[in-house]
Amino acid sequence: MLDLNGKKALVTGIANNRSIAWGIAQQLHAAGADLGITYLPDDRGRHEGKVKKLVEPLEPSLFLPCNVQDDAQIDELFAAIEQEWGQIDILIHCLAFAGKDELTGDFSNTTRKGYLQALDISSYSLVQLAAKAKPLFKNGGSIVTLSYLGGVRVIPNYNVMGIAKSALEMNVRYLSAELGSQNVRVNAISAGPIRTLASSAVGGILDMIRNVENTAPLGRTVTQLEVGNTAAFLSSDLSSGITGQVIYVDAGYEVMGMSNPGAVTSPEAE
Repeated sequence: MLDLNGKKALVTGIANNRSIAWGIAQQLHAAGADLGITYLPDDRGRHEGKVKKLVEPLEPSLFLPCNVQDDAQIDELFAAIEQEWGQIDILIHCLAFAGKDELTGDFSNTTRKGYLQALDISSYSLVQLAAKAKPLFKNGGSIVTLSYLGGVRVIPNYNVMGIAKSALEMNVRYLSAELGSQNVRVNAISAGPIRTLASSAVGGILDMIRNVENTAPLGRTVTQLEVGNTAAFLSSDLSSGITGQVIYVDAGYEVMGMSNPGAVTSPEAE
């Protein structure tokens, strides 16, 4: 039985009720985990208020700002975790960003600033958070991040984010090798396209979703809660032998070789 009672879980990246991180937080809470939630601070505090109201039913014991481009804020976050919890068992990394201009047009037109920003927020932030969490994993634990098929295949209008996801997946492998001696497992979930605040910046997202629905073996795309179920599994002792892996939660789309297999005539029919 999936049981996370007594586990301390930090969840990053909740923006609204469409966020994949929200689906993960719900499933961790349902399994009994004690949650810490981070939010991206803004000058007017609007984001803080929105996320705080959303997560109230989950009764998080920690609710703190975290802008991963601010080293001091990361230090303050983990200092608060150490003071309040004394340790951490689960780290959920759901952070990604690229400027909208960097997701359209020719990839070779990617700016230096846009390239570095995408890699910083979407990939390097996992390394930052893992380094700060490392001494707080007192009894082993699990780190789970979110990737996408665009990290291993060319996806229209994904551009520099594909590079960031590719780097993120290598981060998973290197961190799993480093943290394995502490019994800390590091894995990624490569989810199918879901309508979220982040994905809305990707041109043609609705076409991508329809393509998955028409192609995937299950004939549909996936939900935030389905990704959350997998994250809860990877956070639990049921997945104790799994680390350094990218788990596809995409209704089987990744295994298909063509976008419209129904149009292919089988040899037997010729």
